[in-house]
Amino acid sequence: MKSSRSLLIALLALVPGLASPEPARQPAAAAPRQAVHAVGPQYDTTHVYVAPEDFDRFVRSFVATFGGTTSKQGVFQVTPTSSQTMSQLVLTPVGTVSVFGFKTPVPYPFGAERTGYLVRDIDAATSAAVAHGATRLVDVFPDPIGRDVLVQWPGGVNMQFYWHTTPPSYAALTTVPENRVYLTADAADAFLRRWLAFSQGRVVSDEPAAPGAEIGRPGTTVRRVLIESGFGKLLVLVSDGQLPWPYGRDLTGYEVQDLAATLERARQAGAEVLVPPYPAGGRQAAMVRFPGGYIAELHQPGAEPR
Repeated sequence: MKSSRSLLIALLALVPGLASPEPARQPAAAAPRQAVHAVGPQYDTTHVYVAPEDFDRFVRSFVATFGGTTSKQGVFQVTPTSSQTMSQLVLTPVGTVSVFGFKTPVPYPFGAERTGYLVRDIDAATSAAVAHGATRLVDVFPDPIGRDVLVQWPGGVNMQFYWHTTPPSYAALTTVPENRVYLTADAADAFLRRWLAFSQGRVVSDEPAAPGAEIGRPGTTVRRVLIESGFGKLLVLVSDGQLPWPYGRDLTGYEVQDLAATLERARQAGAEVLVPPYPAGGRQAAMVRFPGGYIAELHQPGAEPR
């Protein structure tokens, strides 16, 4: 004989509308949002290493070319092992550089990193970078004003993340510079995939056969990929790696309003125009070497050469 409870359930099932409803479905858990690690492109600094005797000449030339201000110069230990370097920050409307003039030998692997990126949380950013395929070259270490880490992405793209104990406050840039990365096809897709995932960036353009003039080889083609993220702009130029000098030695491309006038200011300030203006990527570009050896690309969108 059925129990009283079983009998009640059976009777309810025969009456329309009185059947027990199906258990309510729980809403699917939302995918966790990835943390935003970037602070802003005005805090991205190209690392410029010069000899101590060239330090002041470089700073004066860079400011005379682009305008801007500097932090107070000092001598510090900025590496986790014993060293001493002159150090100064140069803030211009078109990008920021951290200048180092080591008075001691430069400890390995410092000097090979291209850019320092300010992050919101150094430990979280480091863990995320490693999870997305980066390798720690130097694990997190303290510096006089915060903490740092050096990482490497596929293709040998080295960079530094940094965090300040007291958050800095810099004015927004007039134009955002490009971190210029030269890779071969062996590493390009791996780097792009992993950097995009980490930076939460977007591909602005991906030209599989852009004019080779952009790598100093007119008459050939180059894959040209432009990415934007909270870390600013990153331009990847993919070729067979056979680059004429000085292409590949430049770390950053600076967008200016008047290329001809900027180049003239650079010349007057002791810089050398290595490659005069040429058309590339819908703009006019040139290559400049500043006192101390720092090589940069300068460009003006949509301009005609003079």
